[in-house]
Amino acid sequence: MELSFRNYIEQLLKNPYLCVITILMLSVILVNGWTDAPNAIATCVSTRSIKPKKAIIMAAVFNFLGVFTMTLLSSTVVQTLYNIANFGNDSSNALVALCAGLVAIVLWAVLAWFFGIPTSESHALIAGVSGAAIAIQKGASGINIEEWKKVLYGLILSAILGFLFGYIITKIIEKIFKNFDRRKTLPFFKKFQVFSGGAMAFMHGAQDGQKFIGIFLLVVSLANGITNANNFTIPIWLMLLCSATMTIGTSIGGYKIIKTVGLKMVKLETYQGASADLAGALCLLLSTALGIPVSTTQVKTTAIMGVGASKNIKNVNWKIVKNMFLAWIITFPACGLLGYVMSKIFLYF
Repeated sequence: MELSFRNYIEQLLKNPYLCVITILMLSVILVNGWTDAPNAIATCVSTRSIKPKKAIIMAAVFNFLGVFTMTLLSSTVVQTLYNIANFGNDSSNALVALCAGLVAIVLWAVLAWFFGIPTSESHALIAGVSGAAIAIQKGASGINIEEWKKVLYGLILSAILGFLFGYIITKIIEKIFKNFDRRKTLPFFKKFQVFSGGAMAFMHGAQDGQKFIGIFLLVVSLANGITNANNFTIPIWLMLLCSATMTIGTSIGGYKIIKTVGLKMVKLETYQGASADLAGALCLLLSTALGIPVSTTQVKTTAIMGVGASKNIKNVNWKIVKNMFLAWIITFPACGLLGYVMSKIFLYF
């Protein structure tokens, strides 16, 4: 399946359902910019290695590069999200159900942003879409178990590797620079912090951008009456649209999440912030290469925890960590249930 920008605009003008879902999809991506994208630049802003406005510009550039480059190299995350749910053979009802699922995701994400809790938009997206599919299929046949296994693997893998990478990288850096004057190394680590923050933004685009592209392509397939497309070409204009919308969201509401992740959870020195970003980027790179959809929020948060624990376990604000973990655990059932209920309501009317 191939989709040009001109062809997509023509379909929007003809299909009101597609128009509404496109607006909702862009809203979900925008909210991702509010709640997920700031994690990529939180530490380099909190350590004052780069100013917030410049960090947002950096995030915008590297988000797009991440989407573009990694999608060209491997689109397995796109395929996983495309196949995560089964909406049946009635493409018209499927569009309605998918619309309901996206409404549920936006509602959940806005509530999370309002309370300043960096919940995972990835988890919300997967749960909301799956809940809607279960509603229309009236059972577990609405989800693809094999693809869901990848999600569960990613949930465990990202938490463990994020923490371990953060811990190990910090220890290595401390050992290498053990006999150096810390004041003289500060300029180097500030530059390294900006580099690692850019790497984190790049991998955020690679992971989350592909997830949104996967759902976008699902929407287009259903709008064209196709319920089982196996081959598709990912257009560059769609990559641009996703990354640009994400950037706007970050510029609007990102600082609230930056405060929670970068300032409240652990007090970081510059080299520690760089370690957290590098750890998060490496974990995301590994997950994306394996085609496993993971939460960038979870990866970054656990990496910061690993960095804090490398010096003293008491350096971590476990109250903040507890709230985050509760939010991650609640997201799947809560957003899935919201998607289910909203789908039933939309289909009823």
